[in-house]
Amino acid sequence: MSAIVSVHDLVKTYASGFRALKSVTLEIEEGEILALLGPNGAGKTTLISTICGIVRPTSGSIRVGGHDVVRDYRAARALIGLVPQEIALEPFEKVFDAVSYSRGLYGRPPDPAHVERVLRQLSLWDRKDSRIQPLSGGMKRRVLIAKALAHRPRVLFLDEPTAGVDVELRKDMWSVVADLRAEGVTIILTTHYIEEAEAIADRVAIINGGRILLVEDKARLMARMGRKELHVELAEPVGAVPEALAGHALRLGPEGRSLIYTYDTRGERTGIVTLLGELRAAGLQITDVATRQSSLEEIFVDLVRAKP
Repeated sequence: MSAIVSVHDLVKTYASGFRALKSVTLEIEEGEILALLGPNGAGKTTLISTICGIVRPTSGSIRVGGHDVVRDYRAARALIGLVPQEIALEPFEKVFDAVSYSRGLYGRPPDPAHVERVLRQLSLWDRKDSRIQPLSGGMKRRVLIAKALAHRPRVLFLDEPTAGVDVELRKDMWSVVADLRAEGVTIILTTHYIEEAEAIADRVAIINGGRILLVEDKARLMARMGRKELHVELAEPVGAVPEALAGHALRLGPEGRSLIYTYDTRGERTGIVTLLGELRAAGLQITDVATRQSSLEEIFVDLVRAKP
């Protein structure tokens, strides 16, 4: 895969002196879904806004589809669709007209058939003649996505697309994202629902303090940094980990009814067999054993805490 978005040594410093982006370098591959994760104030929206041409970079370079976003901004922006966090829509405009107007902003000729296809894809066709004001928050966010897709972009930025959207609409939205990816659209999303990023993203980029901490294949990242836990349920609760088991770095579960053992699945030996034998030798009766894999959210929290 080749990069459709190339960011090199990007810096953004505001007039106040605040440095929002600090030498950010990022390659986004064509056709992938990249989850851009970071805490509030990490620089996610500034990075997206700079790539989209809303914010002018202080230094560095950005190319979209080979076009420099500053020198060749018209060609670069024609390839980009943006769904912002804020719902900013003309309240008295009709849905069909709003989406058609967005297409015209990019100099594209009218294409009612394409607008209809987008609205049907987003379950908005039956609202095509509705004014935007009375629509629910979830429906308004769908209109934002439709407007971003009106000119057939090759790169789609989704900045917190499911904020304030109920569970059913969130599921529908991710189904639409999967369809777009199948059509070859490159998707970059930010989300506070990290379990969603874990389910849909191909790669993960983590940003904090205006710096990219890592960019890595999601599965490889979880295998490399994830932890696996063995939860051993006990017939009788214990007040503390028995001294005879101190060498295993066990943690006590809720109310002392379980012992939790963390191990590395990549190691030659996990130590589980030895542990279970020593548990029996210590006189502890086991009622159940279960394993649990750490989530992308836990890895994200660990990384952000370790590298402020």
